[in-house]
Amino acid sequence: MQVTKAVFPVAGLGTRFLPATKASPKEMLPIVDKPLIQYAVEEAVAAGITEMIFVTGRNKRAIEDHFDKAYELEAELEAKHKQALLNVVRSIKPANVDCFYVRQPEALGLGHAVLCAQKLVGDEPFAVILADDLLDGDPPVLKQMVDVFNHFHSSVLGVEEIPREQSRSYGVIEGKEWEDHLYMLSGIVEKPAPEDAPSNLGVVGRYVLRPAIFKHIRNLKPGAGGEIQLTDAIQSLLQEEQVLAYRYHGTRYDCGSKLGYLKATVEFALRHEEVKDEFTAYLKQVQLK
Repeated sequence: MQVTKAVFPVAGLGTRFLPATKASPKEMLPIVDKPLIQYAVEEAVAAGITEMIFVTGRNKRAIEDHFDKAYELEAELEAKHKQALLNVVRSIKPANVDCFYVRQPEALGLGHAVLCAQKLVGDEPFAVILADDLLDGDPPVLKQMVDVFNHFHSSVLGVEEIPREQSRSYGVIEGKEWEDHLYMLSGIVEKPAPEDAPSNLGVVGRYVLRPAIFKHIRNLKPGAGGEIQLTDAIQSLLQEEQVLAYRYHGTRYDCGSKLGYLKATVEFALRHEEVKDEFTAYLKQVQLK
């Protein structure tokens, strides 16, 4: 069965450095000229996904507005023969892509956010994308993971090597390398202390999951802070079926942190056709000061 649906949990309170507001939820933070959520959706489209399911919360209306059709703007650009800008506006949501929205009434954790999308996902495999993890890969990282899923028909977690001292910020996997860049999970621990981390492979904000995960989320008891963790549901899923971890090819920018956000802005500006030359010259001037 093909992966055609992606869940975007966007109901959280904001980045670690900039609280969400009614005007600017974290997923709408721009990297050069596109918000983070746009990069995430484009990654999903590149993986063959056509149904985008946004699990929203209070103050997230800007995301829905972003992907809505802008009739008045398109008509004005067309009348003024501004075809380049018109193409940009129309590319925000390709014609073959559908967007759906479901409300998470309380911020009860990533597992709970995913569970809110169950009725829209149905009995199909699906992706989960956390937009503040901006992943830059060729081919796109989610496309790499969907290819792994299509080959093995097992849930797949995106992972990367992390410094052990940062283990408290990740779900950390336990398992053995099965093939190059591919691991068979035997366990997963949410935010362990460095001395307790089972490996140096941390889960990033990309998952391709079989629908059996919903039963395991529903059976969980709330953990610390009253939250329902997706990591705990994956640990439970392991008792019934195989789960894989894939060490993807690409670079991750943690745009929930100041440094990660700034790195992403610089890197993407340096390759942007419109500004890269002037921006490169500016950075050289800064280095000379």
